[in-house]
Amino acid sequence: MVSVVITGRGGAGKTTMTANLSTYFSKNGYKTLVIDGDLYLPKLAFHFGIYNPVYNLHTLLKNPDMRVLNAVYHDVNTGVDVLPGSSRLYDVLDLDNKRLRNIVREISARYKLTIIDSPVGIPFDTISTFRLAQYQIIILEIERCPIHSVHKMVENEVIKLKALGEAYGLKVGVIINKVRESSANIDDVVDFLEYSVDVPVVGIIPYDYKVPEATNMGRPVLDYAPHAPASKAISEAGSVLDEWIFGRKKRDGLLYRLYEAIISFLHSGRAPAGKKL
Repeated sequence: MVSVVITGRGGAGKTTMTANLSTYFSKNGYKTLVIDGDLYLPKLAFHFGIYNPVYNLHTLLKNPDMRVLNAVYHDVNTGVDVLPGSSRLYDVLDLDNKRLRNIVREISARYKLTIIDSPVGIPFDTISTFRLAQYQIIILEIERCPIHSVHKMVENEVIKLKALGEAYGLKVGVIINKVRESSANIDDVVDFLEYSVDVPVVGIIPYDYKVPEATNMGRPVLDYAPHAPASKAISEAGSVLDEWIFGRKKRDGLLYRLYEAIISFLHSGRAPAGKKL
């Protein structure tokens, strides 16, 4: 059993990446669970077409006698099991956050991989789940940041989240999302992250209109449009994480995958991550 927490600031694509990485691992033979750990603004379920779950994480938190499995939904398209939250206002009031850790521990024991979508920023409400995880993936989006100040933004965001994860003994990586910058700028950001901040960049995901289109359809883009540029990049990031977490290489080997990634990124005007793991 391995647990991964996904963190990042609002709008970076944290929840979207949670849905798609879980889809990648499920489609590659891992029994996978995703948990919406954003107790006050949960939206992970929307990515799987679940809009008003009768039973959810919030009902579990309020009703200690309820079976955890009753709040788990199986997505037939991706094979992912989903423990959603409730978007109803009255459900997020007067929560017993202390029970969250016990719920996560109980249900995640049934899965090879559990991915927890944390709240934006520093996830104080769900920090107890960090004690159950082994990995933290920070989703970084630099599109809205002037390139001349991106290092300051990284210092303000990634370094704090990295320190938080390491305080709980987690191995920390970064995925750069919604990339539209030139390859030279991305190279600079990757170098800064990997050599100055000392955190590996495990994926670079391009901005792709198919991603919000898939979300509107209630499906992860990896399932909705598997050949879209974002889907291919997410699959590459998933492959790197698969080797990092489980030590499993694809049959074509790491060098061939890196070669394919380099060719793909060069053709699209972007440079690949260094993947210093």
